[in-house]
Amino acid sequence: MVRLHVKRGDESQFLLEAAASARLADLAPLIARIYNGRLKVQRLCSEMEELAEHGISLPYKMQGLTDEQIEELKLKDEWAEKCVPSGGSIFKKDEIGRRNGHAPNEKMRQVIKRTIEEAKALISKKQVQANVCVTMEMVKDALDQLRGAVMIVYPMGLPPHDPIRMEFEDKEDLSGTQAGLEVIAESEVQLWWAGKELRETKLLSDYVGKNEKTTIIVKIQKRGQGAPGREPLISHEEQKEMMLFYHRKQEELKKLEEDDDDSFLNAEWADSRALKRQFHGVKDIKWRPR
Repeated sequence: MVRLHVKRGDESQFLLEAAASARLADLAPLIARIYNGRLKVQRLCSEMEELAEHGISLPYKMQGLTDEQIEELKLKDEWAEKCVPSGGSIFKKDEIGRRNGHAPNEKMRQVIKRTIEEAKALISKKQVQANVCVTMEMVKDALDQLRGAVMIVYPMGLPPHDPIRMEFEDKEDLSGTQAGLEVIAESEVQLWWAGKELRETKLLSDYVGKNEKTTIIVKIQKRGQGAPGREPLISHEEQKEMMLFYHRKQEELKKLEEDDDDSFLNAEWADSRALKRQFHGVKDIKWRPR
């Protein structure tokens, strides 16, 4: 299997294995699905952290309003009584005004927190350093874990307007957001390797050969953005090591320049006439008055 190190720009994303005979028309959408799936997991983890701290999302018309404004407008959160966390709630006011403040108790909060950590670990960029390949099954597993945690803590479900529920139902609206700019639609995905576009009409082997033990760096981006920047000749880590080595050498040279002590010239081993005196038998003669 050919190992693909997928990057977005200069940032590592994940490792993926594919057969050299794989059709790029199938491989490119798969990479996009994994890439977008990881983004979804990250968005869910971020929202679920807020869920654990401040409870369910308020209706859109109540978000960002003060308590006085809500009372003045006679607005009411009808979902507050329907979506109560298991074991009761603890009030933690959301200063941003997005969530109702009725957070789960400590036990349920820890269920969410632990699940978030496990899901993040499955799709983490650190998997690249650990030499672990990410699959679509791993992304689905992370999503299932997060969904299960929400069902445990909120057995009655979440409001239909809550971003977490919308993510699970694939109804999220990311238009006009930074998160929306990061997503790459399968129809718009483009793969690049060694400054060349990997065209969907070809096989992977048409570019990298038939060696199944090859490892390549593939860059993913939206169609029409042009060729991405090429990989540097040396990695960032190698550059850091070289700079550190150069700095150490500079420090050593600096110490040698500062060390102008010439007392060693009085040492016996530094005496250029020591051998001559030894042959004449006048070594170690000391002169002093009798």
